[in-house]
Amino acid sequence: MKKLFYFLGPLLATVAVVFFVKNWLQGFDNPGYVLIGIGHWSLETSLVIFAVSLIIGFFVFYFFFRLLGCLLRLPGQLKSRGKNIKFNRSQEALIAGLVDSVEGNWEKAENVLIKHASHSGAPLIHYLTAARAAQSRGAFDKRDEYLRKAADQAPDSSVLIGLTQAELNLSGNQFEQALETLTRLHSIEPTHATVLKLLHQTYQHVGDWQGIRKLIPSLHTHKILMETEVKLLEIEAFSQLLKQSAEKGNIEEIQSLWSEIPVHIKTMKGIAAIYFAAMIGAGAGADLENELADTLSVNWDETLLTLFGSIHSKDISKQFETAEKWSFVHPENAVLLAILGKLALKCGDNFKAESYLAKSIAAEPTVQAYQLLGDLFFAQGDKDNAIMCYKNGLELASSEIVSRIDSVT
Repeated sequence: MKKLFYFLGPLLATVAVVFFVKNWLQGFDNPGYVLIGIGHWSLETSLVIFAVSLIIGFFVFYFFFRLLGCLLRLPGQLKSRGKNIKFNRSQEALIAGLVDSVEGNWEKAENVLIKHASHSGAPLIHYLTAARAAQSRGAFDKRDEYLRKAADQAPDSSVLIGLTQAELNLSGNQFEQALETLTRLHSIEPTHATVLKLLHQTYQHVGDWQGIRKLIPSLHTHKILMETEVKLLEIEAFSQLLKQSAEKGNIEEIQSLWSEIPVHIKTMKGIAAIYFAAMIGAGAGADLENELADTLSVNWDETLLTLFGSIHSKDISKQFETAEKWSFVHPENAVLLAILGKLALKCGDNFKAESYLAKSIAAEPTVQAYQLLGDLFFAQGDKDNAIMCYKNGLELASSEIVSRIDSVT
């Protein structure tokens, strides 16, 4: 309608002007004439006709050049219209692909997204969504191909593409590939929240507790995890590192790690036990006997007490005397009484050994106490009491096994 107005408006205006000029000139007694000479040729006409012809000619040339301009612009307009049609189709394909992905039609979503990706205004979304669809149907080669195409289409979006790749690697249990990608992204964006979070998850999956330990300050500073979660992660990281050092049996490595652990973690229940167990397992128990005894005097813990009793001391008598001092504070502690019986046997004091082991069994029967007391009776030639202790120990052990089976089932 608007174009029709633009066409008819000037045309009607032309007719009106021609009509006005014709009437105006005819109003004179002598309307005049026009003579045009070109070489041997001449053209003579009335002024009315010349004026009307001039006006009509102007508008004819005007419309001619307008038409010519439209014809020249026509290929570009057709091309632009074709692009718009393809763009609209790509947008519709993107919506359809997203819907199919949500509904679980992975292959259908993948095909429609890739088909229209090159004509889309957001090809990156097409390729990343197609990569997720390919991952969901187990087509890892296709997934990687789409990620490469996404990188070619949007080189400035390397972090976004890398995060998508890492997430897909993690969901596909490809932890080494995820770690490689996230390590590269961390070097580019060391404070990126999602990079830090995924890197933390990946380190946990591969058991890289040293990596987690280095990452903890960033997780805390940038509030990736809550403060409580950071503290728990810190405890777990140092615990696992101590256990790994214990498996290696390297005394210097264990001591070096222990010196780096913050004091507030060292004093937490269970952490010191891991350290002392690692040192004892590495053969350095006698060197830290006094340190373990001092720790027990401040923080009484039955696990640490058991470790103290397992030390092959250079001075067993001193070790026994130290443990006996604790019996004045904890006279009914079954674990301490059993350890006292064990140390008394090492010292050759069979009377005290029998007394402590009997008290330990009376306080709380244990398989170890029955075994030690049975060995003592057997060494003394008292086979009846030895057999009774072994029998009681076996019954206790079997009942414990049955209880564990019941708890599992």
